[in-house]
Amino acid sequence: MSFATASLVKPVGSHFEADILDGWDIQGNANGGYLMALGARAMAAASRPHPVTVTAHFLSPGRVGPISIHPETLKAGRTFNTMRASVRGPQKTLIELLGSFGELENVDGAILVDAEPPTLPAPEQCIRIVSNERGFPPPMMDRLEIRLHPDDASLFEGQPSGQPLVRGWVRLPDGEPMDAFALMLIADAFPPTVFNARLPVAWVPTVEMTTQIRGIPAKGWLRCKFSTRFITGGVLEEDGEIWDSSGRLVALSRQLALMPRG
Repeated sequence: MSFATASLVKPVGSHFEADILDGWDIQGNANGGYLMALGARAMAAASRPHPVTVTAHFLSPGRVGPISIHPETLKAGRTFNTMRASVRGPQKTLIELLGSFGELENVDGAILVDAEPPTLPAPEQCIRIVSNERGFPPPMMDRLEIRLHPDDASLFEGQPSGQPLVRGWVRLPDGEPMDAFALMLIADAFPPTVFNARLPVAWVPTVEMTTQIRGIPAKGWLRCKFSTRFITGGVLEEDGEIWDSSGRLVALSRQLALMPRG
């Protein structure tokens, strides 16, 4: 099933309805980036076409089944619409979203990028991540094509690198084009960086996540880097960079997550 199909939303009166589909989860809990993409699609449909920045606070796990999304316009500006939305399950609110929406294809202006895409071996020389019947890697890995840098992939063999760093290539299967909403999924799709830090490995629940979309990707592989510098106070941050096949930065992310306990 394509990501576009899995993230469809439909208007129903003043709100939107959608379904959390099987296979986009981590141990039964819907992937946070997938939930954000569902919410952002409804917010965009109610305002302007592209998410520029979206922040999510995660309140309850999302399970397979129907959800409703309730967007609200806080401000309609000349460049951006500021939107708020609740993503609700049958019994609980799953996430609360706040974001700015505009038209990325029409953005123009000065460019200064003080960074470069991560250096990676060619995709065919990297390690393809596929699901395992024991649940790790999770089934969602089969919905994407992720190839990790060999130095970062040893975590799946129980030999973490010692650095909270994960780099790799990613694309949607079958040549599906990558849009702004798919970038929100990708920003939360790679293995947690802490799994390479030689610390207890367990579920790393996200408390808050912000994804900034800087452009619509060119066709081809995306090059990604996720890193953590501060593990303190029972939480960690994970910073992400996503670069397209032309070498252009197309998304940034930061999430705050609870440390595994074990």
